[in-house]
Amino acid sequence: GRAITYLRVSVTDRCDFRCVYCMSEDMAFLPKRDLLTLEELDRICSVFVGHGVRKLRITGGEPLVRRNIMKLFGSLSRHLETGALDELTVTTNGSQLARYATELAACGVKRINVSIDTLDPDKFRRITRWGDLAKVLHGLDAAQAAGLQVKINAVALKAVNEDEIESLLAWAHGRGMDLTLIEVMPLGEIDGQRIDQFLPLSLVR
Repeated sequence: GRAITYLRVSVTDRCDFRCVYCMSEDMAFLPKRDLLTLEELDRICSVFVGHGVRKLRITGGEPLVRRNIMKLFGSLSRHLETGALDELTVTTNGSQLARYATELAACGVKRINVSIDTLDPDKFRRITRWGDLAKVLHGLDAAQAAGLQVKINAVALKAVNEDEIESLLAWAHGRGMDLTLIEVMPLGEIDGQRIDQFLPLSLVR
């Protein structure tokens, strides 16, 4: 008897970062032929909307690296226009936000989640392996300029960013953004042991 009103849709397993808690540096991704096409993703999402889903979240991997992904957002936006869907949103690492923020807003996206675990550029590079903090922060500027409401997702990492939690909170709230702290979760294959990264939020609190 449960009503399912919220659907998360992973549009790719690929990412332009290699975060140490998420995947190994030398990843083997699914062959493209095994992924749903954008048209198939639209069809599945639309069926769920027809069955009462009111909120769609597009995720990955990094969803904004999927080729022609804005075509999917543009297509799904029709459900916002008809009132069948309340919210279309996305979780992103922010690397492509400067490019897509305005277009996301034009497709009816109002809120986004952006993953940032540190404000230290060198530490950001170590955590993400390939990420550029300046590029992500530029993307945040673009998102807020486009009118998108931003929530920051930060993974609490033992002996990595636990000394930054307060400053992350002050920074996020100072820019009018929410901050959600997340514990390390057993998702994906990584190099090393997650127990070495695990920082319980009970201790953070």
